[in-house]
Amino acid sequence: MGDNDELLGRVNDVNWFHSIPLRDGLVTPGQDNSMDKLGQVCLPEDLTGKTVLDIGAWDGFFSFQAEKNGAKRVLATDHFSWSGPGWGTKDGFNLAHEVLNSKVESMEIDAMAITPENVGKFDVVLFLGVLYHLQDPMGGLRVAADVCDELLIIETHVDDLHRWKPSMVYFPGDSLNNDDTNYWAPNVAAMRGMLKDLGFSRVEVVYPKRPWLRYAWPVRFLSAIKGVLERRGPFRQTINQGRMSFHAYR
Repeated sequence: MGDNDELLGRVNDVNWFHSIPLRDGLVTPGQDNSMDKLGQVCLPEDLTGKTVLDIGAWDGFFSFQAEKNGAKRVLATDHFSWSGPGWGTKDGFNLAHEVLNSKVESMEIDAMAITPENVGKFDVVLFLGVLYHLQDPMGGLRVAADVCDELLIIETHVDDLHRWKPSMVYFPGDSLNNDDTNYWAPNVAAMRGMLKDLGFSRVEVVYPKRPWLRYAWPVRFLSAIKGVLERRGPFRQTINQGRMSFHAYR
């Protein structure tokens, strides 16, 4: 058996979330279109000399990408998806780390347990796909803010997009995407307000580039119909929902 065949066998033994390019022509079969997501979170292409913390790293796509973009130190953290109640494991991270000959560090720790005392402080903090899984979203943002010196990057589910005033929607049971680990979804005004109250001087919506166009009424109407067909929730719920990425600067 050749090296590529052996590697392919090891890759197929893992239940992947991230789609990680390992070698030419070999990408892990993840549920997430990670390269598209990379463009949506707008990770800086040049991280030379920066330190990066990835909270909720899972298979580590964004940790490895930060390393590729020149970060001098990257720490990947997770618990929920490595050995906690989530369906993932750390097997994907470990395999990708080995194949990529990565120097990314890892620490198994719950997101809400992160403090400057136990992980340190970082120039850039990634908080991607984490916020809506937290029962205390403001507390989670505070955790991320406390270890962030320069830039906090957040990607999250959002709701109440039709409201200009700050608001946040709670999802009991599995009413959001049939997943009982989804709890809260803020709107844009709430995200801006919470991040400003946590000491960030500037908050930008980086995806979509034109939120007023991407979430205009006709687009939301069509998206809600698609949501109903995909059984993501009733029309009246999905019509005001979406995904957004934010950059918060000190």
